[in-house]
Amino acid sequence: MPHGARPRTTGARDDGRAAGPLRYFGVLLLLSGVLSVLQGIAGIAEDRLFGVPRAYEYRFDLTGWGWIHLVVGVALIVAGVAVLRAMPWGRAAGVAVAAISLVTQFMFIPYYPLWSISVMTLDLIILWGMARIAVT
Repeated sequence: MPHGARPRTTGARDDGRAAGPLRYFGVLLLLSGVLSVLQGIAGIAEDRLFGVPRAYEYRFDLTGWGWIHLVVGVALIVAGVAVLRAMPWGRAAGVAVAAISLVTQFMFIPYYPLWSISVMTLDLIILWGMARIAVT
């Protein structure tokens, strides 16, 4: 390439879809969103899947936690679609919603530790990766 220029590996391709690593993180956002939506539905239905801690500072009604996870999950899915479609606001929304999801999952650990830690791991990978991608 002339003058040492490198081809772009992030951002949008000519067809309006995400290229390179953004595609990977967009799919992870969708996966985290689907898991959060399922967690929210189980919470709203007051499924016996979750344990209820007796003494916990962030103890809400399980239905309340269900609605929180449902809203965050839908936001993750919207951000994932925006990243995959290379929308200009997609990366910022993805980082912001993944950070919110990370905090809500951390607060939900006493109710279902394995699920929360799994989704937290996805959120951390998303945050780390999307923050490392150079803005071009």
